[in-house]
Amino acid sequence: MNRINSLFENKKNEILSIYYTAGYPNLNDTLSIAQSLEQSGADIIEIGMPFSDPVADGQTIQESSKKALENGMTIQLLFEQLKTFRTSVNIPVILMGYINPIMQYGIEAFCKSCHEVGVDGVIIPDLPLSVYQKEYAAMFDEYNLKNIFLITPQTSDDRIRKIDQLSNSFIYMVSSSSTTGEKQGVSTTQEKYFQRIITMKLNNPKLIGFGISNHDTFMKACQYSNGAIIGSAFIKMLANSTDLENDIQEFVMNIKQTALN
Repeated sequence: MNRINSLFENKKNEILSIYYTAGYPNLNDTLSIAQSLEQSGADIIEIGMPFSDPVADGQTIQESSKKALENGMTIQLLFEQLKTFRTSVNIPVILMGYINPIMQYGIEAFCKSCHEVGVDGVIIPDLPLSVYQKEYAAMFDEYNLKNIFLITPQTSDDRIRKIDQLSNSFIYMVSSSSTTGEKQGVSTTQEKYFQRIITMKLNNPKLIGFGISNHDTFMKACQYSNGAIIGSAFIKMLANSTDLENDIQEFVMNIKQTALN
């Protein structure tokens, strides 16, 4: 069974997914950050593949992507860094990126590399649903690679139903129409959107992302979903860290408050 499916089968709520950019803050930090996240209690690791035009990302993640590219990060190098990571990282790992660099690498070559190193899923915001269904779904299945789709408050019910039908892991609920990191907290409008999704009784689990930055917003998101994704707040912490291992442990602990109770 894919690690993502196994996680959601065994844990129904308060699932914490942490996003960071490969090759940031330093080129060779990718694996050590993943190891520290698992040791600290994260449930899912989402590694961003840096791209020069990350349209869905806010300033914080854009800057981390720019720095990672300057550091020399590429998809090829990322797979090399992850070649042996399953000897020390057991939780689900998802790669997030954009379709152009993946196409340059080769779609099937990318899926094969994900399978070989032990990546469980991908998030590709600019891969059209129809193109995935027609051209790539069978390929993803062949390599046991889960494709995670995003929905927003503007996504129609019909499209959400279609995404639910095509999904086989979880659905990424974008909490607002803004880019990542631009809004903090959960508004009344967002809560109405979350409630709307609940009433649709979708088949797949859901994680909420965008605007989740601390324990309060994490727990609020967990009232309406199986958990939440944190990106920009974690990237900001990495930017200011002088001791990654300890700072990552403190960050996750503060989100979950597992060691504070």
